[in-house]
Amino acid sequence: MMRFKRYSANLLFFILSLLFLGFFFLGERFIPTQINLSTMPMLNSMFVVFLGLFLESIPFLFLGAIASSFIHLFISEELIQRMIPKKPIAALFWSIVAALIVPVCECAIIPVVRRLIIKGVPIHAGVVLLVTAPILNIIVFGSTYYAFQKNPEIIYGRVIICILTAIIVGAFVYIFCRKDIIKENANEHNHTQHDHFSSLSHKLTHLINHITDEFFMVGKYFIIGAVFASVFQVCVDRTILAELGNSQIQGTVLMMGIAYILSLCSSADAFVAASFSHSFLPGSILGFLVFGPMLDLKNTLIMMSCFKWRFVFIYILLVFLVVLSLCLLAGVWISRGGL
Repeated sequence: MMRFKRYSANLLFFILSLLFLGFFFLGERFIPTQINLSTMPMLNSMFVVFLGLFLESIPFLFLGAIASSFIHLFISEELIQRMIPKKPIAALFWSIVAALIVPVCECAIIPVVRRLIIKGVPIHAGVVLLVTAPILNIIVFGSTYYAFQKNPEIIYGRVIICILTAIIVGAFVYIFCRKDIIKENANEHNHTQHDHFSSLSHKLTHLINHITDEFFMVGKYFIIGAVFASVFQVCVDRTILAELGNSQIQGTVLMMGIAYILSLCSSADAFVAASFSHSFLPGSILGFLVFGPMLDLKNTLIMMSCFKWRFVFIYILLVFLVVLSLCLLAGVWISRGGL
């Protein structure tokens, strides 16, 4: 029965991939003739916005699923553990380097960090991995670059604020949070490190299965986020958007809240953020792009199952305050002619 479900999921994934490729290359030719919403202009506008977000993001969602699955299955936790030294300052910066080779998914990194801390990796180094892993990878950088080609301050600001947040939060945790933070008998998330397989065919089979699971998991959240963004862009009164968007503090807090609720995958959240760029200031957009991958609704629940509630509360409060402060400073700097 389980094997039938797995084959069905892989077949559905293959069919959907073909449909996505067809939409991507031929959508402009066929979709307008098949779906006529001219009598409902508001619904038509929402559909156009949603379709644009969807078609732009699909390649990066797919690449992100492949990269995450490959890293998850072929990069061992022992390799990551060996990369991180025991000395506090060295561990802080080497954790940022290690973030380049850990799983892309912000959900996947949480149980990985939990196991690394149990094996002896310093707590503050594990926290740095939690903060940086969802943002500091080539897929996320590529999608951000594609979505904000004319806004280099957003592209590089996302990386810089992520690194600064990691250093500040990691240093704080090293000074003030040296107690045991691991929750006993925590249930592991589905994204756990799998056993090594004896043959290449088994590895490839498991890789395909993991790509399928990863793609559908992040895809459903992205679709919800894209629908929300399209409805928000079309239905919310422009004067309200202008008032919120022109306020640096209110706009940034709102965008961080939206990112938390939508729980988007970091490999494609830049396209949703770009849809808000005409209504919100650059600092607010950076708040969405930096805070969302570090903290969202679904990974908060996973953190609660892996770490003690006091640590989770301190981590959420600390990340929120640091990201908000840095994004506000970045917004002021950009408004004065930054990058």
